[in-house]
Formats: sequence, C-alpha cells, structure tokens
Amino acid sequence: MTRARITADTVREWGRRYSNWGRWGPEDELGALNFVTRERVLAATALPRRGEVVSCALAFDDKGPQTGRGGRHNPIHVMLQDGGDALAGAQDGIPGGFRYADDAVTMPLQCGTQWDALSHVFYDGKMYNDRDIALVTSRGARRNGIEAAKNGVVARGVLLDLPRHRGERWLADGFAIGPDLLDACAEAQGVVVESGDVVLVRTGMMTRCLEAGSWEGYCGGPAPGLSVHSAGWLYDREVAAICTDTWGVEVLPNETEDCFQPLHMIALRNTGVLFGEIFALDALAAACAEDRRWAFLFVAPPLPITGAVGSPINPLAIL
Repeated sequence: MTRARITADTVREWGRRYSNWGRWGPEDELGALNFVTRERVLAATALPRRGEVVSCALAFDDKGPQTGRGGRHNPIHVMLQDGGDALAGAQDGIPGGFRYADDAVTMPLQCGTQWDALSHVFYDGKMYNDRDIALVTSRGARRNGIEAAKNGVVARGVLLDLPRHRGERWLADGFAIGPDLLDACAEAQGVVVESGDVVLVRTGMMTRCLEAGSWEGYCGGPAPGLSVHSAGWLYDREVAAICTDTWGVEVLPNETEDCFQPLHMIALRNTGVLFGEIFALDALAAACAEDRRWAFLFVAPPLPITGAVGSPINPLAIL
C-alpha cells in the first residue's frame, strides 16, 4: 500500500479521535476488554465443535528470539533441586523415601508470547485513561497493571491468515497491513470481526524465522505489521485485543519518521486495546484452514503479577 506521510502531530490527533478515555468511567483499567461482555463470552463458548485445543505460544526457553535489545533476554531455567541432589543424599532427611525436584525461571515478562499491559506505553506524560506516568515506578505500575486483566482474556478469537489469503508463504518485511486488507481477508474467510473479538493476524514472519533457523532481525528489525492507518479500524470495530506473530504488532520501519511505534501510541494508550506479541500461529492457521472456520473460543489470561506492565501467556484456541 502507498504510505501517506504521518507525523507525531497526526498520531496525537488520531489518539484523541480514537480515545476510549472515560468511556467506562474514571476508574477503568480494562480498556477495550470491556467490550468482552458476559453475553460475548457465552457466545464464544458455543463456538468449539471438535474440542481441539491449539496453543499459540512459542516455547519459553533459551532458543527464543531475544538478543538483549532493551534488556530483554531469553528465559533462564535453573533447577533448585534435581535427581542428582536426591542421589547425593541431599534429601535424605525427608522420611518415607519421598524425593522431589524444584526449579525456577528468570525472564523478562515480555521476552516471549505475551500481553502488553495498558501501562506499557505512554506519551506526553500520560497512559491509558488519563493516568500520570508517575504511577509507573521502579516498583511497578500502581494503575493499569496487567493484573487488572486477570479474569480474562476469554473471548471470541478470529484469525486473519494474510499469507494464505494472498497465496504467499509470508509477508515481506516492511509490508504495511491496512484496513482494506484486513477486511478483504476476513471476507474471503467468511468471518466478520465483531465487538469484543480478539483478532490474531498471521504475517508468516515467525514461520520464516523458524524455517531459516535464525531470529536475526526479528526483534526490532524490519517486519510486516499493522499500518498506523489500522488504528481507526480497531476503534470502529471495538476490537478487544490485537495479536501477531511478530515482535511488535505494527509495521517496521514505522510509517512515522518523528515517533516510534505510532500504533501502540494510539491504539494501546488511547483506545485501550490489549496488544499480544510473539504469537506462534502456524498450528492454528493449519487447523482453521482444515475446518474452514476462522473463529474460535480464545483463552489467554495473563499471570496476575501485581504492577507488571506485561505478562507471558500460553494462549489457547479451542476449535
């Protein structure tokens, strides 16, 4: 698509235009997840037909995509107690022959498949719902933390498989996904994006990296992704959450020269849309294509880590 010149001033204007601040009151910390009503949850639970459960999570291990950019590293898994401890007699004081293993993991909360909380992005001193960024300190977020979404996310999920729609294996780096393509893909798949939906957009970027056996450029490099022009699409369709198989959901390089990640700035900070990143969507794409159904029950609650600005997740699609 031809890219229009968009400035930081445009981003601020669109932020005001597509704002949900105050829509659910001054105390709201859920944002667009408010669109997932009880009625929508019940409708979503009626979608599965064959009971197949498909994970959309990348494995949390030392083979992940992180390179240290922004302080993010891959998970470090260590054993606190293992079979060697038991064999060496370190657990001999436990009566009855009982032995055990314990472990721990050290990881940035956004190093793998994850949600961005509404406290993750801010500009001009404000985050979602007109809250001061001073509320996010070295101790975490006092408002808009990921724990606010602990009772979700349970919703209708919709997969938009763009490479399959376009007859390609993956989209090219720098390919900007605009509203017209999102609508065309949905129409071709026979699905309509509705209020409260979680929309999963497959670009094929992760497919390409896994096939090549290299994550080079995945974290912060050129990538296909949603155009900033999709901000109004997310707002108008009352999308609860947007997820992709890329590092940062939106197209890189960005379509703005004077601000970074403009779609985050508008859709997350102003509209309150939850962003899901680094989703593994190939297995889900194959299952949806087999069924020729691209809507399903989607379950992906965050870990209720108090004050966290993101959370690792194991998103599940139930078909």
